[in-house]
Amino acid sequence: MTATLVAKNLAAGHGDRSLFAGLDLVVAPGDVIGLVGANGAGKSTLLRLLAGLTAPEEGEVRLSPPGATVGHLPQEPERRPGESVRAFLARRTGVSAAQHAMDEATQALVDGAPGADDAYAGALERWLALGGADLDERAEETAQGLGLAVDLDQPMTSLSGGQAARAGLASLLLSRYDVFLLDEPTNDLDLDGLEKLERFVRGLRAGTVLVSHDREFLTRTVTKVLELDLAQRQINLYGGGYTAYLEEREVARRHARDEYEEYAGKRSQLQDRARVQRSWMDKGVKNARRKAGDNDKIGRKFRSEASEKQAAKARQTERLLERLEVVEEPRKEWELRMEIASAPRSGAVVATLRDAEVRRGGFTLGPVSLQIDWADRVAVTGANGAGKSTLLAALLGRVPLDAGHGALGSGVLSGEVDQARRLFHGTETLLDAFQAATPDTEPAEVRTLLAKFGLGADHVLRPASTLSPGERTRAALALLQGRGVNLLVLDEPTNHLDLPAIEQLEAALDSYEGTLLLVTHDRRMLDAVRVTRRLEVADGKVTEHPS
Repeated sequence: MTATLVAKNLAAGHGDRSLFAGLDLVVAPGDVIGLVGANGAGKSTLLRLLAGLTAPEEGEVRLSPPGATVGHLPQEPERRPGESVRAFLARRTGVSAAQHAMDEATQALVDGAPGADDAYAGALERWLALGGADLDERAEETAQGLGLAVDLDQPMTSLSGGQAARAGLASLLLSRYDVFLLDEPTNDLDLDGLEKLERFVRGLRAGTVLVSHDREFLTRTVTKVLELDLAQRQINLYGGGYTAYLEEREVARRHARDEYEEYAGKRSQLQDRARVQRSWMDKGVKNARRKAGDNDKIGRKFRSEASEKQAAKARQTERLLERLEVVEEPRKEWELRMEIASAPRSGAVVATLRDAEVRRGGFTLGPVSLQIDWADRVAVTGANGAGKSTLLAALLGRVPLDAGHGALGSGVLSGEVDQARRLFHGTETLLDAFQAATPDTEPAEVRTLLAKFGLGADHVLRPASTLSPGERTRAALALLQGRGVNLLVLDEPTNHLDLPAIEQLEAALDSYEGTLLLVTHDRRMLDAVRVTRRLEVADGKVTEHPS
């Protein structure tokens, strides 16, 4: 079924803070609309409104036809205790809900309830449209094609992070919705998964709205861009894809700045002229009064006429000022000014592994022999499940080795984004959680530092667990700036960061002088960040390639 989703005059906010208002959007079959904006601009909120999961403060969302199916696939797919991989796939594809509706319709049919025939026919049609008839067969085939070599009846909670990412991708590839709403579908995917996702999205006949901070993915897939511009409090829809959006946005911002400067220049000139004219007029009136007693009638008349002329000119200038069309000054965008605080350098050797092996279930990393030296800048690549995170944990001494030897060098002070993200999941406030990690920092300093990362007064006293994934990542980056490190470990740092923050992180990495271990599938970041070594991990084996 082809379907169109129409949003009219939508408004939403958090508490007393408005996110957006007056938002209109049409999602037609074949559209792939990239939804972009800073963290906190309301992107995930908008997807939930379009999915009908939350009600807007104003406006409405309509589907044509009304019975069309909408698939909302949120970031960080929920892994429910006791839910098998098979049940997870059925839930994410909408088949389990359709099956439940069909079971209820079947029971109503058996009970002879009025209208049961039509209800059953509708439920069956929906179940078939969502692919319920052959989901099990397709699930096995898709999982195999993605390298998800697990029993689909095992619990989702037993999967590794890489396996869970593949299961999330499988749920998307198996889906047959009429409209797709995708929130960060690229998170945690390896390069092969990204290519499969790109082919899937480009091949969809259904209308799609997606949020992604993967610049290459956006470039390759979207046909339009909807920008929630928090700085300017504007909603802008651009046609022609992501590259065209960047170009058009830059031109529009330049024009807006030029228009404001032209307006400000005219206003300043008229205000200066009005001040001069009022000054001349005042002087003329004073002179006329001082000489009012003389008998020179011609002089008095001349001075009076001159004063009236100045008054007329002043009034004319004021009218020009009143008629001048006001142009609002473009708001300056908030920018993350990130620096990574460098601790005193460590010894010449930062970390070593000698014939090291780590065994986890049926997976073995190694044997690995590797030495990381001071100021090495190492990119670590490989498919999900290949052992990248296990390699990092072995280098840092976080996991016991089953064979071989490993050691950290002297004076190593490491900082990890992945580890730091986990610090901000508890019930304590963000301020308390941050202070616990930096006990020597005063609360005022913590607030100032977090504010530099876009985490202001309305964030610091909230429970850390209520932060969005992007806000947790910002807090983790602030932690790196707050305490010095000389070994920086970044495991998929761009997940959940907005586009400006990713670019700022790349700039900060360029000036960082310590040792760097970088794991990322962000193709633009791999090109942008300077590295001196490249390690590829495949099936537990580590190979070094020329940088």
